[in-house]
Amino acid sequence: MGSRTSGHSLVANIVAGMRPKQWVKNLVLFAGLVFAGRMFDVELVARVMVATFLFCMVSGAVYLINDIKDAEKDRLHPKKRLRPIASGSLKMGHAKGATALIVATALPASWLLSPAFGALTTVYLLLMLAYSFGLKDLVILDVLIIAAGFVLRAVAGSVLVGVPISPWLYVCTSLLALFLGFGKRRQELVLLDKGASSHRKILEEYSASLLDQLMATVSTSTIIAYSLYTFFSETSHRAPYMMLTIPFVVYAIFRYLYLVDRRGEGGSPEEVLLKDRPLLGTILVWGVAVVVVLYGMV
Repeated sequence: MGSRTSGHSLVANIVAGMRPKQWVKNLVLFAGLVFAGRMFDVELVARVMVATFLFCMVSGAVYLINDIKDAEKDRLHPKKRLRPIASGSLKMGHAKGATALIVATALPASWLLSPAFGALTTVYLLLMLAYSFGLKDLVILDVLIIAAGFVLRAVAGSVLVGVPISPWLYVCTSLLALFLGFGKRRQELVLLDKGASSHRKILEEYSASLLDQLMATVSTSTIIAYSLYTFFSETSHRAPYMMLTIPFVVYAIFRYLYLVDRRGEGGSPEEVLLKDRPLLGTILVWGVAVVVVLYGMV
């Protein structure tokens, strides 16, 4: 009985180390399918669901690798010290073994699902490893790499189901990712205060005022890009009412800015999304509105 409980505890700690809350980011794989008007194609939806699961495994393995590498620094962080590896609840050897097994299983499976999807998943893994082992210490580029990860997700989902990759998908996805990335850096800088650089070296290169300027620039660009998309993209020709979804995007971005600046949140975008009801409600309503408009329900 004790060994059984121990086994469940090990699996639970491994899953926790893979940060399942972060997996919500992988829903971006559905973007191409939805905006191409194919979300009711059962076969394609099933393929994207499998792909999303595999991406969750690969991205989870990256988080384990990152936590293995940064365990000592994470122990100095008020929140990250509670992570399984930093807290000691997940032994280093078990974490390394689990990571190797996950990558050795999920990566080949992604190639079997689709060579193109497998290639993009491999590029994502290599890019994130490069981020963990050096690129995250390069100012501005660190956040650009995070944005590239989001774009790779969107492109991988589109390639998998054979839908056209719109340039608007690149632009809107990357701008939104930059917005979230700079918000994360700002919250880390404020939360850790004078000890920020001892936890994350790159924070020496940032200041609250610089990050405020970057967030203002990117948030404005995101709203403009999305607005132009609703008026001038190929999607807008078959769904002329897409511009009606603009107010939801504007409110969501402004709400997030408020949460970062006034509530000191933003260090974990997925937690902000799940905890803040006005923001979550707005995104859900936006999603419903997009489906209604795109699929001719009005």
